Amino acid sequence: MSARFFASVALAASMSAPLAAQAQTAPSQAELAAYAGLHAAAARDDATEIARLARSGATLDATDARGRTPFHVAAHFGRRAAMRALAKAGANVRALDGDRYDAITIAAVRDDEQTMRLALDLGGDPRAVTSPYDGTALIAAAHLGHDGVVRALIAAGGPLDHVNNLGWTALIEAVILGQGGPRHVATVKALVEAGANARLADRSGATPLQLAESRGYRAMVELLRMAR
Repeated sequence: MSARFFASVALAASMSAPLAAQAQTAPSQAELAAYAGLHAAAARDDATEIARLARSGATLDATDARGRTPFHVAAHFGRRAAMRALAKAGANVRALDGDRYDAITIAAVRDDEQTMRLALDLGGDPRAVTSPYDGTALIAAAHLGHDGVVRALIAAGGPLDHVNNLGWTALIEAVILGQGGPRHVATVKALVEAGANARLADRSGATPLQLAESRGYRAMVELLRMAR
C-alpha cells in the first residue's frame, strides 16, 4: 500500500476527536436559564405559549448567541410539540444555526429518530448541505453509527454519495470514524444495500474496502466486497 494510503489512515484517526468536538452542542444550562420568549417556550415544549407569542408578533426565527432559532432549540431537546407549533406558525424549519446545522442533522447526531422524522415531515430537507464540513445529516449519522437514523434518511432521499470537504462520503465515515462495531456495520450494510458507491475513494485514493481491510473490520470487508 502507498504512503498516501497510510497517511489517509493516520488522518482519519487524528480527525475523529476534532470532528466530535466541533459537532453541534445543545444549549447549556446557563443559556437555558437566560432564554426568554420563543426560545424559552421551545425549550420547555410549551406549544400553547408558542402559539400565543406567534400571534403577538414574536420573531419566529430569532437567534441566540450561537445562531440557534427556537426550532433548533426544540430539536436539540426533542421537543416535538414545540416543533409542530413553530412550524404551524411559519418558522423556517430548514434554518441553519451559526455552525450550519439544521434540525435534521441535530436530531441525527442525537440519535433521535422520532425528532428527525418529524423535522422531515415538517418540511426539512434531507439533502441539505450542513456543518462546517459541508456534509449532510446522512454523513453525520453514518459517522456515529446511528443506523436507524441512517435508514430513515436513506428512505427520505438523503444523498448517498455526497462528498464533504474532508473528501469523505457517508460510507467512508462509517468505516473510518467508528470502531467497526455492530451499529457501524449495520450502517455500512444499509448504505451498501441502498446503492452507495463503494468505489468512491478518499483523497489518498483509498476505497472504503481498503480502509476496512486496513483496520481488520471483517464484517465490513465482507459487505464491501459484495458491493464491488
